[in-house]
Amino acid sequence: MNNRMLERFAPWIAVAALVVIWEFTVWILAVPEFIFPGPWATAQALYNFAGPIGVHSWQTFWTTMVGFGLGVATGLVLGFIVGSSRFMYHACYPLLVGFNAIPKVAFVPILVVWFGIGSVPAILTAFLICFFPILVNVATGLATLEPEMEDVLRVLGAKRMDVLLKVGLPRSLPYFFASLKVAITLAFVGAVVSETVASNQGIGYLMMSAGSQMRMPLVFAGLIVISVMAMIMYEFFAQLEKRMTGWAHRGQSSL
Repeated sequence: MNNRMLERFAPWIAVAALVVIWEFTVWILAVPEFIFPGPWATAQALYNFAGPIGVHSWQTFWTTMVGFGLGVATGLVLGFIVGSSRFMYHACYPLLVGFNAIPKVAFVPILVVWFGIGSVPAILTAFLICFFPILVNVATGLATLEPEMEDVLRVLGAKRMDVLLKVGLPRSLPYFFASLKVAITLAFVGAVVSETVASNQGIGYLMMSAGSQMRMPLVFAGLIVISVMAMIMYEFFAQLEKRMTGWAHRGQSSL
């Protein structure tokens, strides 16, 4: 088996090894199921509660994707505004960093007061936690445009907006797609955190209810579902990044 085949199967090998170690540890230490269930108990919970898990998973997925979509749109617009002007970059960046430093779970009670319990707080929490990486990466890609290149384009008659749209934005694509992979995982975190506090549906709510009843296999089943959804979306954006920005990774194909 060559190195390329090993790289392809490496994630599955790692998952299989983790499951074996997990099950062996639970068995050898005789850990009670209501404290730390093993993979077999978790798989049984996934099977026995497949219906409710599917309903709550769909709720979490669509609220996450709506919040993520809002985050992408907002991050692109604000990133373009901040990155297109040196004054805006220096003026807004400290404020954005300060805002991002606030734990987003602190916004959930405020959102509940404003919008009530339901999907809206989950959507807005996912949005608040995921738009910052997109904004920063787009702004960085535009702000770090080489002055020499900009001078050459200006000499050739290009205006500032032409430089940003025709050179700056394409140059920012690797930054943008890299931020999408980070943002989508953060969006799931935000949605699930909000569901545990301010919702009566979703995987977060399901895990909260199961935990209060000491049904740990169901809690772990919820964790597995969240992880799988996040990994699928991460891989989707990773493949999209390869297709859209292959020119930026040509030198890495042999690594």
